[in-house]
Amino acid sequence: MKSSEAALEWFGGMSIFSGQVLRQSFARPVELTELLKQTFEIGWRSSPLIILSGLAVGGVLSIHTRATLERFGAESMIPTALAFAVVKETGPLVAALLISGRVGAGIGAELGGMRVTEQIDALESLAVDSFKYLVITRVLACVVALPLLTVLMNFSGLAGGFLAETMISGMSFSFYFHAAFSSLGFSDYIPPTLKTMVFGFIIGTVSCHLGYNATGGAEGVGRAATQSVVLSSMFLIIVNVILVKFIFFLYPGAG
Repeated sequence: MKSSEAALEWFGGMSIFSGQVLRQSFARPVELTELLKQTFEIGWRSSPLIILSGLAVGGVLSIHTRATLERFGAESMIPTALAFAVVKETGPLVAALLISGRVGAGIGAELGGMRVTEQIDALESLAVDSFKYLVITRVLACVVALPLLTVLMNFSGLAGGFLAETMISGMSFSFYFHAAFSSLGFSDYIPPTLKTMVFGFIIGTVSCHLGYNATGGAEGVGRAATQSVVLSSMFLIIVNVILVKFIFFLYPGAG
């Protein structure tokens, strides 16, 4: 009974925190310098991880796709099948899960450390709006950076697929990418990419909530970092199912 009450209390606090983030995200003033700094930290510093992961994912998907399509004599469909798999689902979700692991844990630990060492209290004593300076900038940076990282993941995945395919069958660069992009329309590319803005909001809000409200010293900081990754990943998977159904409802031909 106590565990269910604690869970309901946490979700209530999370809902209030999310509403406050949405409300203050559109309020002035904007901490532009801190926002740009966080966007650089979250976006640019995550790009090597995204590129390497995209190459690996694309190569593995290409190999498995070839093994399946060879049974039907449809090897020429490999670029198209890979493009649909990467752009519509694999790229956005894998990019979000990678960022939840790298960035979510960092935000939870950073804000948790600032909370338990009373640095947030020190900021507020200097008349600095700590919520806007620390939380809003990080959430907005996640919302801005994740679609860009998803585009990078998509192209890295296709590049990895091309490298794997050209080593196996010698497929040309022009044929591969023409086949990959010729069947993709805006309804296939734009909605899955834009949904990562929701993913960025989830990662930023959950991580900031856990870090900003951390208690219990060093143990609490570690708990905030771990829970940021676990809960962000769980919410991403659940929300992804909802968003996929929503996209299919708005764009019936996208399936």
